[in-house]
Amino acid sequence: MKKPAAGPTQRQLRVAEEIRHVLSGVFGRHEFRDPELAAAEITVTEVRIGPDLKRATAFIARLGRSDVADLLPGLKRATPYLRGQMAKAMKLRIVPDLSFQPDTALDYAMEINKLMRNPVVARDLVKPIEDEDV
Repeated sequence: MKKPAAGPTQRQLRVAEEIRHVLSGVFGRHEFRDPELAAAEITVTEVRIGPDLKRATAFIARLGRSDVADLLPGLKRATPYLRGQMAKAMKLRIVPDLSFQPDTALDYAMEINKLMRNPVVARDLVKPIEDEDV
């Protein structure tokens, strides 16, 4: 009998949050030679790390902009530099491999909000007033 997949362990959560903190600091200081990345305002919204702590996925966003996918090739080129910064800042035996994914959660939430404000949908969400005999 197969066990249901458990959530991340406390260690995974701590390491992922530390990676997010280090990456946010590097992105905030604009420490890149690549002019495409140096001028970009990148927000690290979440980091997920595997159970063996060898692979981490950072979810990134550019607040107010939807062109975050254009930065992925530059971030892939900058991954060795970012891993080096993580190695300096963190006390881990093995620095995890990094991959980047665009965070589409905010766009999805805005789309749902737009749908909920649609008059046709809003009409269906309102409870009908029932006549009460008092």
